[in-house]
Formats: sequence, structure tokens, C-alpha cells
Amino acid sequence: MRKLGIDYGDSRVGIAITDALNITVQGLETIHHNGNDKIVLRRLDEILEKYEIDTFVVGMPINMDGTLGERVEVTNKFINKLKCKYNKIKIETVDERLTTVEAHRTMNYLNINNREDRKNIVDTLAAEFILETYMKKI
Repeated sequence: MRKLGIDYGDSRVGIAITDALNITVQGLETIHHNGNDKIVLRRLDEILEKYEIDTFVVGMPINMDGTLGERVEVTNKFINKLKCKYNKIKIETVDERLTTVEAHRTMNYLNINNREDRKNIVDTLAAEFILETYMKKI
């Protein structure tokens, strides 16, 4: 069974997935939803038809000083939607501090300079870092 990493944002959600043996993590896609979680949940349904997932790993947007900001509340509402719809799938959270910074560093290293490309990739890369963090802990 695979694990699915989720970088939840206001308008985009990055998705990453492990291989079937849970050895590697790769970016899957960025879902553009513009605040409509139904779009995200519909796409997750499609992903679940294709892959056997036993765990969602959601990045928790904790402030740099360790406090919980307003984004945590929004993310928790999304997590509650996941719990209601996918009650047989385990949901874990991971501190996502600096994952977007790492994603930008990676894009710089790879010379991805086109603004539109960067916008479409950054959330997927952040989801990869979230899932990799989780995989190192288990």
C-alpha cells in the first residue's frame, strides 16, 4: 500500500506518492482548485481508483516560531473532510515548515526559471518533501 503526500493550499494542492514498496517518493501532480475542495476530493477519488493508498500525509503549516497560524485551522477543516470521506485511510500530519523554500531551491538548482512552470511545480515538490519527511520517521 502506498502513502500519499498532500501540500494543501488556498488555490493549489500538491500531491506526491510513494512507490508500491514505500521506498521512493515522487511528485504526482498539482491540483488547481481555487478554494473549491470538491475539485480536490474528486481528483483524490480518481487517484484512489488507480492506486492503493493506506495513508494520507498532510503538511501542517506551522509558523516559524512554532505557533499555530490561521492556515492550520483551514488545513484542519480540509483534514476533517478527508476523515469523513475516506474514513478507512489513515491520516498523518507533518510539519511543513520550509518545504516551499526547499522546493524553490530545487527549482533553482534545476534551472526551472519560467514563472508558470515554477507555479505548477512548487506545490508538487513541497508535497514530495512532506512525504519524504514522514517516510524518514516511520
